[in-house]
Amino acid sequence: MVEHPHVYTLGKSGKIDHLLVSEEALAAKGATFYKINRGGDITYHGPGQLVVYPILDLESFFKDIHKYLRLLEEAVIRTLKEHGIESMRSPGETGVWLDVGTPFARKICAMGVRASRWVTMHGLALNIDPDMGYFDLMIPCGIKDKSVTSMRLETRKPVNTQLVKEQLIRHISDLFEADIFVAD
Repeated sequence: MVEHPHVYTLGKSGKIDHLLVSEEALAAKGATFYKINRGGDITYHGPGQLVVYPILDLESFFKDIHKYLRLLEEAVIRTLKEHGIESMRSPGETGVWLDVGTPFARKICAMGVRASRWVTMHGLALNIDPDMGYFDLMIPCGIKDKSVTSMRLETRKPVNTQLVKEQLIRHISDLFEADIFVAD
């Protein structure tokens, strides 16, 4: 579990034109850009966003990457509920969303994973209290008609990042029926 410096990453299935500014413009804002080997399109990582990289041998649980994604989504949904935020899945769109099926639909958690020999890498990015202006420099996850939000925006109060980490670890542990720990 980390908070990255300002960085944009483009997954294998992403489109470079979803980055709306040049790399020089990103550098002027203190951000970098990388093409990486996870699934998904373009995403932003930065301070105020909890990025989680679960490393699990799925052979010990199940061999189903879609089930893995749904369980990670469920862990986030349960964590958000503890903060009074009602969230859900959006059919055909990986991640965790609010107000699905309305003109106000918005993403609060992006996901992009990869597995090699059923060992997972990459993961999820939960917006706790990032500078939301950085999302304006891209088409988040390649989805043009929906916005992005954060726990801070939704609750209208400061959110304890350490508490969110503890809750998320607990929910992942419960859902995978395993003791999950965070490496330093």
